[in-house]
Amino acid sequence: MENRTSGRADLFANDGDPAIGANRVWFNMLRIHRSTGARIARALRDIGVGDPVWYEILLELERAGPDGLLMATLERKLFTAQYALSRHAARLEEEGWIASAAAPGPGRGKVLRLTGEGKGMHSRIWEVYQAAIAEEIGTRLSVDETYALARLLIRLYD
Repeated sequence: MENRTSGRADLFANDGDPAIGANRVWFNMLRIHRSTGARIARALRDIGVGDPVWYEILLELERAGPDGLLMATLERKLFTAQYALSRHAARLEEEGWIASAAAPGPGRGKVLRLTGEGKGMHSRIWEVYQAAIAEEIGTRLSVDETYALARLLIRLYD
């Protein structure tokens, strides 16, 4: 594998402007997503998962237990727009992995729950997802670097 960072370290020499630093973080996160996300998504599509967020939806519903989750709660947890989550929920329902029902009370809220077929599905998906992530990212960073980077990234949305 070619060294993808050769010649790039000098881009940061004597750079102390916080706005430039923040811009570099943002654009590099976008580039990482574009350069690795498509291959990871393809590995998941090969096993019938339409989008990587399906794993997160299924995982959160598994954690929620039999009562499920309000769609609005899931939107906040996953930082996903309502229209996008609705589309993904409809597809997961077509797969038979989740069920939706009207939330109690006024309004048009929905509660999402796992079906019998959907229980444990996140674990089956994770095997493929984890392998794809490891192939894309795990070979480029040490274990210590991955945890350090994860801690930094969490600070950006926590």
